[in-house]
Amino acid sequence: MDWRRKDLLGIKDLTADEIRMVLDTAVPMKDILTRTIKKVPTLRGKTVINLFYEPSTRTRTSFELAGKYMSADTINISTSTSSVVKGESLLDTVRTLQAMGSDVVVIRHSAAGAPHFLARHLRAAVINAGDGANEHPTQALLDMFTIREEKGRLEGLTVTIVGDIAHSRVARSNLYGLTKMGAKVRLCGPPTLLPPALETCGAEVYTDLDRALEGADVVMVLRLQLERQQKGLFPGVREYARYWGINRERLKKAAPGVLVMHPGPMNRGVEIADDVADAPNSLVERQVTNGVAVRMALLYLLAGGGGGVEAAH
Repeated sequence: MDWRRKDLLGIKDLTADEIRMVLDTAVPMKDILTRTIKKVPTLRGKTVINLFYEPSTRTRTSFELAGKYMSADTINISTSTSSVVKGESLLDTVRTLQAMGSDVVVIRHSAAGAPHFLARHLRAAVINAGDGANEHPTQALLDMFTIREEKGRLEGLTVTIVGDIAHSRVARSNLYGLTKMGAKVRLCGPPTLLPPALETCGAEVYTDLDRALEGADVVMVLRLQLERQQKGLFPGVREYARYWGINRERLKKAAPGVLVMHPGPMNRGVEIADDVADAPNSLVERQVTNGVAVRMALLYLLAGGGGGVEAAH
């Protein structure tokens, strides 16, 4: 199967075969990360622009490293120091990027649909690095890669996602991806943080965390966005930790060998206890490493590098 898409805008649009292709391509990319010299000429002469309208550490840095490890020219544009603060529209920014001859534009934006707008007006490939409360496709891909790497499969696994489901683009992309790959997805959180009609997306929905954890193979903990408390969507962090926080005692209800994941950054002692975040079955650090490999795979597939994945000099 050949990769035929110009852009990566969301998991919802991808087929299971396309998801599998990205995950398979990321395997040799991860091998590159173990080398003494983490550099291949695969994307030499290509330009990757990271355009971030929202703060980000993990996603932006991993895209930057992914491009540099593959010898692409990588440029970071922070909107706080760009013409955006002078009132430049997204369309004008697009035209500027087009004139610069960019090959790939990675965009994070607070408005859902911004990457799709960009893709319609840009010849370069566009990668969605998170758009509003819509999707975060590269996070879901690295999560699926990490689970498959550890468990050997995705099909037949039970994955429980806990937290602010309503506002989480990570939860949405993982729901789309995991169900397409044959996993059973459970979503759990306070009633005020669960959007309606989730069952129609193929998920089981719980407000009782203990029930949601029963027999789970993977527990994915979402960052609690503390600004939600100001809107009265949950009583307080202490109550949240008591009813929906993941701790070692609660995890005993999950399946033997349960894996714990978190997209970061973590609110320790709120959505996840220290003894869980730092436990041997926690894959938080592995997710960060795998994020670079998966983003290398996407740059390779979208930029059409001619150097070959295995090229080392």
